[in-house]
Amino acid sequence: MLDLPTTPLQQLLRQRLPGHSLPAPFYLSPEVLEADMAHIFGKHWIYVGVEPDVAEAGDVAIFDIGKTSIAVVRDDDGEVRAFHNVCRHRGARLVTDEKTTVGNLVCPYHSWTYNLAGDLIHADHMGPGFKRSCHGLKPVHIRSLEGLLFVCLADEPPVDFDEMARRLGPYIAPHNVRNTKVAFQSDIIEPGNWKLTMENNRECYHCGTNHPELTVPLFAYGFGFSPEEMDEFDRANAERYGCLITKNHAEWEAEGLPSREIDELDTMVTAFRTERLPLDGEGESHTLDTKAACKKLLGDFASAKLGGLSVWTQPNSWHHFLGDHIVTFSVLPLDAERSLLRTKWLVHKDAVEGVDYDLENLTSVWLATNDQDSELVGLCQQGARSPAYEPGPYSPNTEMLVDKFINWYVGRMAEHVGR
Repeated sequence: MLDLPTTPLQQLLRQRLPGHSLPAPFYLSPEVLEADMAHIFGKHWIYVGVEPDVAEAGDVAIFDIGKTSIAVVRDDDGEVRAFHNVCRHRGARLVTDEKTTVGNLVCPYHSWTYNLAGDLIHADHMGPGFKRSCHGLKPVHIRSLEGLLFVCLADEPPVDFDEMARRLGPYIAPHNVRNTKVAFQSDIIEPGNWKLTMENNRECYHCGTNHPELTVPLFAYGFGFSPEEMDEFDRANAERYGCLITKNHAEWEAEGLPSREIDELDTMVTAFRTERLPLDGEGESHTLDTKAACKKLLGDFASAKLGGLSVWTQPNSWHHFLGDHIVTFSVLPLDAERSLLRTKWLVHKDAVEGVDYDLENLTSVWLATNDQDSELVGLCQQGARSPAYEPGPYSPNTEMLVDKFINWYVGRMAEHVGR
């Protein structure tokens, strides 16, 4: 048998130690980032936004994944569609605003005009032999998971999206994402590789010492702990949390709210995890007083005391669904050492700011947490640049989900480039 030459990326993939962080080039190298864009962001279902981003016919929202600009539109029949944001004439970008409302999509360069189904309906001076039907906008695969929007740039997207939707959909559906509006959006440019942002999210090992706001409503115990290393106070709280999980899961599921953990973070191509977790204090929402931030509850809920449904999807999102509002997060690479973290707060579409909710109260916990996490990601990025950096071991008790994220990433890269 011939020994085929290996590429630098294949060599790096072989170097990954199970249960450890990645070799430094995975966080630093422009060549690795280029492979990430081609094989992870170019071939998988990527979370970009929510249906309320395009709530009405004619609404357009632009999402950029690397060099690819995508126009998501709601057409006249109410269907959500996605197209490459590129005119079929000479390639000008069609829509330059992040969000807008249009009757048709009109190129600002030569006024080629497309309807909301992507058909070219007007092009001056092209001669009698020109066929408009051959020059419609190039479509992008798009799926809505109970109002969460995912796109795929591959010619043939992964087919297991349906499996994720079948199992995850019943958890999300009661929160009725489609009947919400975006109350606030925050964009942060984090000073780190996108994988460091995702690794940071996938654990709460760091929460107790870094997130004083977040740990008011959120139990860090829900993300793993080592009981043998805890003092009496922490052991008592961990025991209280365990009792709450058992009691609340039974109650919530009796009310028709699926709650128990599903974990497919490194066992599917379109990988995900979910669980409904108890909240501390009043147990209603991610706020500093743990009470509901919005008076107008979501869906058909009669009470806000429903814990927090946490949802994770690979490679780039996590979400928290409360009884009164929803917080969604997406991460997109900007270059090898910078990432865009986009956070949206959703409330009932009829909720009125200043009457039903106070924006500062709604957003303060996660705005503070995002700033704290951004600084931590930057510290990790600085460390990865050091000649002293070497992959370190993950905690088996608190960093299990980090390990699963890296397992998924390495497995998907190896599937596409070999190992």
